[in-house]
Amino acid sequence: MDRGYRSLADQVRAWPDDRLSRLLVARPDLATPAPQDSAQLAARAATRSSLVRALDGLDRLELTVLDALISAGQTTDDQILNNVSADRHSTRAALDRLRDLALAWDSTGGLRAVTGLADLPLVAPDVSLAGPADGPPALATSPRDATLVDRAGAGAAFEAVRRVELLLDGWGAAPPGALRSGGLGVRDLKAAAARLHVDEPTVALFIEVAAAAGLLATGPDDDGTLGWLPTVAFDGWLAQMPAERWTVLARAWIGSNRTSALVGHRDPAGKVWNALVPELVSPTVIETRRMTLTAMAALPTGEVLAAGTGGPSVLARLEWLRPRRPKSRAAEIAWTFTESAVLGITALGGLASYAGSLLDGEDPSDALAALLPEPVDHILLQADLTAVAPGPLEASLARRLGVVAEVESRGGATVYRFTPASVRRAMDLGWSAVELHDFVADVSRTPVPQPLTYLIDDTARTFGVVRIGFAEAFLRADDEHALTELLHHPAAAGMGLRRLAPTVLISTTPLDVLLPQLREAGVAPVVEAPDGSLHVARPDAQRARTPRRTPDGVGTARDAARVAAVVTAVRAGDQAAAARPAATTETLTPIGSLAALREAIDAGVSVVIGYVDNHGTRTDRVIDPLSVDGGQLRAHDRRADEVRLFAVHRISSVRPA
Repeated sequence: MDRGYRSLADQVRAWPDDRLSRLLVARPDLATPAPQDSAQLAARAATRSSLVRALDGLDRLELTVLDALISAGQTTDDQILNNVSADRHSTRAALDRLRDLALAWDSTGGLRAVTGLADLPLVAPDVSLAGPADGPPALATSPRDATLVDRAGAGAAFEAVRRVELLLDGWGAAPPGALRSGGLGVRDLKAAAARLHVDEPTVALFIEVAAAAGLLATGPDDDGTLGWLPTVAFDGWLAQMPAERWTVLARAWIGSNRTSALVGHRDPAGKVWNALVPELVSPTVIETRRMTLTAMAALPTGEVLAAGTGGPSVLARLEWLRPRRPKSRAAEIAWTFTESAVLGITALGGLASYAGSLLDGEDPSDALAALLPEPVDHILLQADLTAVAPGPLEASLARRLGVVAEVESRGGATVYRFTPASVRRAMDLGWSAVELHDFVADVSRTPVPQPLTYLIDDTARTFGVVRIGFAEAFLRADDEHALTELLHHPAAAGMGLRRLAPTVLISTTPLDVLLPQLREAGVAPVVEAPDGSLHVARPDAQRARTPRRTPDGVGTARDAARVAAVVTAVRAGDQAAAARPAATTETLTPIGSLAALREAIDAGVSVVIGYVDNHGTRTDRVIDPLSVDGGQLRAHDRRADEVRLFAVHRISSVRPA
């Protein structure tokens, strides 16, 4: 065993810089704000709040070793190795980690736990540390061909990318409004689910992942109303290959603390959770996801989690690795299984081979790209006004085809249907009949059927015959018979139409209300600008500003630089403290008093404190400090011969008795 130290502060002061850096990385709360010196660092490490955070990161073996150390008071490594029913090598590694976390230190009397741990429950009352604690339980597995897992995962990954693209592309044209709470309305969620042909939990996952990836944000739409819009980054994302786009989504999901699985459920107050509300977060879900995926990544090749028993075995393993985690862990594991399968990270109970590199911070795009089908650049037109895409279409072709046709069914081969409404939609966006004919002829490997040619020509013949303008509104047409038919149409009764001239009508109905009414009546008007030119609206160009995000690797470099700066500050504080002349009545700050008192508690020595009472009178008292918690010192007062509490902020000096 190393030589003993008078206090935890002395031991931390003797550590090399790399070991001190590891402590600050493992317990980041100790570095904010930067401690003045090692004494203040040791005092902060023994506070109740910091100890609770450190205990949350221990596994069952480490907690068992710590429990044995607390029970022993002061002991040796060999004695702990004999008292704990576990492998000696693993137990020694647990002891080393407790030292590195500043939860145990080597005093002059032997190894001991940090003061304050004896007053904390190591685990919940319904959790026992009794029995062997050798290692985490094994996972229940069954054989499965790894190739099947990769193929199934790649298929799900491609579908996830395509549906996110379809979702955001539609919201770029017609953005849903943002609630006052910042979330998404229930009706908009249902509409998105119907459009993507998925259930509401699945579309909520896509929405949350898109927002986490910076592809979706709030912004003003064309009317100035705050809504959910694709960001500028969405256009760059569309230009990437499908595997690269999936990598963006998968990384965002793994690093997001959002709990989309709660969308549609009720909060403790009975209110339904909406997607994208700021409160829909969990502090433990990221760790649960990574630990679940890491457990699956450790399975041998050709093995996956067994159906029915695999999930409980993962829960048992995580309960061993993090015994102090909350009861919501079982639900978070179930959410991880479901969401990772939807995103193509897992499939058939196993982790896809390409997804394993995500956990290591590597790029899985190349491995996934080899499993994805090659995009096709053509369709097969049918005589029944449908078009079959024999595979995944190129992104640009899929977007153009989605404008002129409706998606009828999805799968290995997507079926599109041309309708009068879809052709009118394309013309509303500026397509001419000639461009439509050229487009379908260029992208089809089969001859253009006559019914589709007739559909385009008939729609173009009626498109723009009636022009609607800004008068509140006015309608004009070169063909006066078309206006006569419209005046006598049954649906025109509520439009407030009146003829001004053989080719001009006016309406008392506002333009934004009249336009959809005319379209429902079978008329295909085009909007005319005040100068008489056609006004072609392109609502699909709406975009929101991309939220600022820290690029990959910048956060890690920033944390490393911050830890290095804190280590430098602590070393400089230690040098200043060593050069400071000794003073028997030195006035201390509350933090300095706390550090000195914790050193006395660790060393088990008596001290003399300068204490200011409620009347402002300062007296010196000889005490035996017992514990410090919540700004209160519990100590045995020699003068009163009783145990009493002292307010730390009233202690002006601490010196050896």
